[in-house]
Amino acid sequence: MPDRKPIESWLTDMDGVLIHEGVPIPGADAFIKKLRESGKPFLVLTNNSIYTPRDLHARLNRMGLEVPIENIWTSALATAQFLDDQRPGGSAYVLGEAGLTTALHDIGYILTDHEPDYVVLGETRTYSFEAMTKAVRLINDGARFICTNPDETGPSTEGPLPATGAVAALITKATGKQPYFAGKPNPLMMRTGLNAIGAHSETSAMIGDRMDTDVLAGMEAGMQTFLVLTGLTRPAQIENFPYRPSKVVDSIADLVDRI
Repeated sequence: MPDRKPIESWLTDMDGVLIHEGVPIPGADAFIKKLRESGKPFLVLTNNSIYTPRDLHARLNRMGLEVPIENIWTSALATAQFLDDQRPGGSAYVLGEAGLTTALHDIGYILTDHEPDYVVLGETRTYSFEAMTKAVRLINDGARFICTNPDETGPSTEGPLPATGAVAALITKATGKQPYFAGKPNPLMMRTGLNAIGAHSETSAMIGDRMDTDVLAGMEAGMQTFLVLTGLTRPAQIENFPYRPSKVVDSIADLVDRI
C-alpha cells in the first residue's frame, strides 16, 4: 500500500474512547489538551442523539475534558443536515429527545403528527407504545422513515439498554419499511463532520472502540482508522470482521504522541 499522508485532523468517538460509564478514560484529557494546543481540526462524535452539543460540552467539562461546542458532532446533527439537504423546510414526527428536536428546529423543520414528510426516530429513555403506534401509522400513510443511528443497544451503569436500532426493528416489522440510518456506520456522518471542520478524508483519522461502526465508517469515508481496546470490541473479535483498522492500540493514551 502507498504511504498515507500525515494526519492533519482527527475524529474520535466518545463512549468507549474518551469516557466509559461517565468516567474519563486515562489519557483522554491529555489527548484533547494536545489536540486543542495543536490547532488541528478535530471532532468528538457520538451516535447518541439524546443530547445537544451544548449538553455534551457541559457533561464532558464536568469530567475535566475541555471540548468546545463546535467540536462535537452527533448523529442528530448529521440527521438534520441530511434532511435539510433532502427536503429543506420540511416536517417530521419525532421520537427522541432534545438533541434531535433541537437539531431539527435549528434547520427550520416543523415538528408535527399531521401528515409529516418524515418519521424520525432517535434515542430516548422513554419510548412509549402510543408514540410508536403513531409512527407506524404515519409511515403506513406515506411518511418516510429516518433513524439517527442503527445501534441496537446502548451502555448504562446497569448494563445494556435497548437503543434506536432495536426500536427501529419493531417499527420495520410493523410497517415493512426499512429506515435510512444517518449515523455511523454510514460514512455520511463522517463526511458531513469533515465538511463541518473543513477537513479532508485523506489526511484525517478516526478513533473508535467498535469495529462495526467506528472503524467501518472511517474506512468507508477514506480515513485512517485506529481501534482502541477500552470499549466494546475485544482483541479476539477483530479477526471476525472482513476488514481491519489501520492500527490497534490499547487506549487513547497511546495516540497522544501521534498528534
